[in-house]
Amino acid sequence: MASEGADVERDDEKKSADDGTTASGDTVAAGDTVAAAVAARPAGGESVRVDSWIWSVRLVKTRSTGATACRGGHVRVNGERVKPAYAVRVGDEVRLRHGGRERIVVVKRVIRKRVRPPVAAECYVDNSPPPPPREAVAPAGVRDRGAGRPTKRDRRELERLRGLGGPEAP
Repeated sequence: MASEGADVERDDEKKSADDGTTASGDTVAAGDTVAAAVAARPAGGESVRVDSWIWSVRLVKTRSTGATACRGGHVRVNGERVKPAYAVRVGDEVRLRHGGRERIVVVKRVIRKRVRPPVAAECYVDNSPPPPPREAVAPAGVRDRGAGRPTKRDRRELERLRGLGGPEAP
């Protein structure tokens, strides 16, 4: 009986905290990330809602944001627009338009609880196109402090540099 209590204590020590270390300060092994994902699985034959799944794998910041994205038609599962309560299954392709880009992921593991980023990354295959490159050009609208309001000539030069329309002066 006493040895069972010791085994439980060792198992508790192996479980990781949010920072990736155990209570004794040891780093967490890769096998523990799988264990964390397994612990976050739904019990028995439960299904997981799509809004909850995209939140738990950290594609959106809050579950309500995920639900709003579903209601707005920004989430598609296997090419079809879905409601927030749609049940996600392994192998489904989830497309999410969020933050100015489209994320395309294939479900590898269904989880219902939010997990750490390394564990979340193991729950899907990311087939998203790479994010668009940031413009290498320095921002043209930055003015010196205290320079005051731009004149009409300054404003036209700024518009020309930015590539915005407007009358072209010779």
